[in-house]
Amino acid sequence: MPPDVVWTLATAIWTILPAYVPNSVAVLVGGGAPIDGGLTWHGHRVLGDGKTWRGFVGGTVAGVALALALNALRPVLSTALPAFPPGAVVGLPSGAMLGDAAGSFVKRRTGRERGAPFPIVDQLGFVVGALGASLALAPSWSAATFTPPVVLTVVVVTPLLHLGTNGAAYLLGLKDEPW
Repeated sequence: MPPDVVWTLATAIWTILPAYVPNSVAVLVGGGAPIDGGLTWHGHRVLGDGKTWRGFVGGTVAGVALALALNALRPVLSTALPAFPPGAVVGLPSGAMLGDAAGSFVKRRTGRERGAPFPIVDQLGFVVGALGASLALAPSWSAATFTPPVVLTVVVVTPLLHLGTNGAAYLLGLKDEPW
């Protein structure tokens, strides 16, 4: 692979990692009170039982911790990798959780039940949320870091990783469905 392609891939994975981790951690630590409190809208739950406060907070905290750990590792690995400013430290993981919740909201509005597949929304909703929150909280860093080639790489790689990790979680009994 050409060096610029390798660098774009490395940058894409590095910068989106704090958004990848929250959803996985939310599956592990979730449960408890649903964010929507059991409310319905037009005959369907607003979000559903799968979106809990414990999962949201636990996932966000894990993503923040990962971003801080990556900042600490950066001098050892490569100072050419982007450091995460505070807005990105918070924006990427919290935005990922908000994007995932927004995807659940859309699923409910389209009559899909919890766990039902919803291609593209399932794989990229959290990425849209993460990038949006990062852009809102760290605009100059996000614009400089998430260049079109990096975003394209994230959009191509994320569904593959998402399906792979969900399949593994299903095989381990952590999820009820493999998507």
